[in-house]
Amino acid sequence: MTSNDKADDRCPQPTGSQSKATKTPGKPAPTPTVRVPVSSPEGVLAIIPHLLGFYPSRSLVVLGMGGQGRVRVTFRYDLPDPPDADLAADIAEHAESVLTRQKIQAAMLIGYGSESAVMPVLDTVIPLLTDCGVRVTDALRADAGRYRSVFCEDAQCCPPEGRTYDPGSHPAAAAMTEAGLPAQPDRAALARTLQPRAGTAVQARNATNAARLRLSELAAQSRTAGDGDPQLRLVRAGRAAMQHAIKCYRTGGTITGSDQFAWLAVLLADLRVRDDAWARMDPAHHAEHARLWADVVRCAAPEYVPAPASLLAFTAWQGGNGALAAIAVDRALAANPDYSMALLLGEAIDAGLPPSAARLPMTPAQVAASYRPAAVGRVSRGRENRRRGGVRRGRPPRAARASGPRDSAGRRRATLLADR
Repeated sequence: MTSNDKADDRCPQPTGSQSKATKTPGKPAPTPTVRVPVSSPEGVLAIIPHLLGFYPSRSLVVLGMGGQGRVRVTFRYDLPDPPDADLAADIAEHAESVLTRQKIQAAMLIGYGSESAVMPVLDTVIPLLTDCGVRVTDALRADAGRYRSVFCEDAQCCPPEGRTYDPGSHPAAAAMTEAGLPAQPDRAALARTLQPRAGTAVQARNATNAARLRLSELAAQSRTAGDGDPQLRLVRAGRAAMQHAIKCYRTGGTITGSDQFAWLAVLLADLRVRDDAWARMDPAHHAEHARLWADVVRCAAPEYVPAPASLLAFTAWQGGNGALAAIAVDRALAANPDYSMALLLGEAIDAGLPPSAARLPMTPAQVAASYRPAAVGRVSRGRENRRRGGVRRGRPPRAARASGPRDSAGRRRATLLADR
């Protein structure tokens, strides 16, 4: 949470020289496994909102199953509205590619919505998955508090009107929430968690103006001192500020001053500062990093949202939170449709790449070397100006929307897709 108070005493502002570069990130720290066993369709319907992060509607949810019925991957698609055979076929092909890429041989399908919306998609997806060697263990249709299996022909077991269910009151839902996997009412509610607090726009603008003035003063000092690279002093200040903020959040602290968040957001507009921060996103600390960048996104002026939102997308992807990653990508692209980091992350997440693919391509030292004078022209020009269409080829159809998987043990893992 953020407020307008001064910085938390646990995170004093740095007063010394720039911190040394961090070590090369290692493997993610193991996440404790919380098992939430379910043995009925009602239980499955209860955990799905917590796997997604929100309660789905008018959607197709795919659960990729592993050994002993364990959920390995969860992803979601918007149902075509109105029904569209071509989009249904695209959904089927995309689902098959994700499951087979992960060598998943069994899946459960859940369609949320009316029969006219759900059945055309299920009737397309089920045969394709079956033909490709993915066994569909069950397919449910849920709507208006009732569900039924489309495979069951026993009227006593699955009456035509369906069986009633209440996902929120099921013990499995309580267990998932207690395990730290709550569910928002819908995707829009999840997106609102990144919106600025009401009534803070003027304060954010004032803080941003002050940050820009502070940056101009640093530039003036650099010119007065005759620095060979007028931007070097700004970059050093940016790197120091980012390293301080990262250390603060990794140790459980919080930055609460709007002026400090504005300063971070303005500094991140320099690609050298952003890329240095990106290189420090050790996956072992993905949760702490996501908390930091979410706080910056909430407090940043709109024109400074793309960089922290993209960093949030990356760290959310590292943690398997595909829905949050996709929402962060959307926030970045809403501010700058050509922001290449967001475009590339969106493409990777939509393609179903797993969190293990969210690796750091360079160390901070390598990032610094890539921006030295011999490389600056090559690296900086056009880096954030790639046309959106140039990196969107091969993405799933507009109806195909996937969200971040967590397994039924309460740990996000395996493959994820962005809920786009």
